[in-house]
Amino acid sequence: VQLQASGGGSVQAGDSLRLSCAASGLPFSPYAMAWFRQAPGKEREFVAGMRWINGNVGTYYLDSVKGRFTISGNNVDNTLYLQMNNLKPEDTAVYHCGAVLRVRPIASSMRTASIYDYWGQGTQVTVSS
Repeated sequence: VQLQASGGGSVQAGDSLRLSCAASGLPFSPYAMAWFRQAPGKEREFVAGMRWINGNVGTYYLDSVKGRFTISGNNVDNTLYLQMNNLKPEDTAVYHCGAVLRVRPIASSMRTASIYDYWGQGTQVTVSS
């Protein structure tokens, strides 16, 4: 199993980036995928996620990124994207994508890193002021 994240870079405040995550080798389609980020000295933080349950799609965001970030993707080809606009220095972190396969997550659990079964290595996003 491999989750390959890409698209990070060094940008100025106000710029945009688009992150991509491609999952391969999964035994079946995930119930959810999400982006988390981790800044130096801080815990891994939920950024945005998608949940596919019974034909319904739910999207979830960290409050501080609502209106600036947009998540998209699907659990057919197991890809996930994060369009990040109006980036701020506080968005600086390593961004990881994760996938949930073992359980059908409830909405409130999407922000919990421990429910994710597989993780990618991450892509660095650095935003200068």
